[in-house]
Amino acid sequence: MRGLKLADVGDGDPAAHLRPTTDRVRESIFNLLVNGSHGNPIPDARVLDLFAGTGALGLEALSRGAAQVAFVDDGQKSRQLIRQNVERARAGDVTQLWRRDATKMGPNPEAPFSLIFLDPPYATGKGEAALASAAAGGFIAAGATIVWEESRPPLVPVTAKILDQRKYGDTTVTMIRWPS
Repeated sequence: MRGLKLADVGDGDPAAHLRPTTDRVRESIFNLLVNGSHGNPIPDARVLDLFAGTGALGLEALSRGAAQVAFVDDGQKSRQLIRQNVERARAGDVTQLWRRDATKMGPNPEAPFSLIFLDPPYATGKGEAALASAAAGGFIAAGATIVWEESRPPLVPVTAKILDQRKYGDTTVTMIRWPS
């Protein structure tokens, strides 16, 4: 959340594939979302933060008007950081933390999500697997916006539309519109 000091992960946790999004990349992502030519998807959004790490992207979306966030991460350190950051943001009433493998989501028992952050361990193919799993489980709303961080341009499903793609150092950010 803007102005909120989040729990610090330092340089990350390579063993847990915990690599925090840099402030520069996070700021760029939200500038693309808010100021993009495709409309701001954040207000009142149900946000799904896959490979949530510290939860910074989901919490930033809340600070900009999202209605709720579900964080997904199976790493113990990540879940600890997310809990700390949710507490600091006083966002416990509008967040959920799910301990699960983002590549094996299972069925969604709730409404689908209109904004999805996807920040898998780089160059592992887990982003593609997580997106396929979320789609199969009914987690992705028709017309949803997906923001995908990767070390390379990801393999986007042919039915989805790439809205924007930019490179920031070793990170490629791809913004996708899910089919309606």
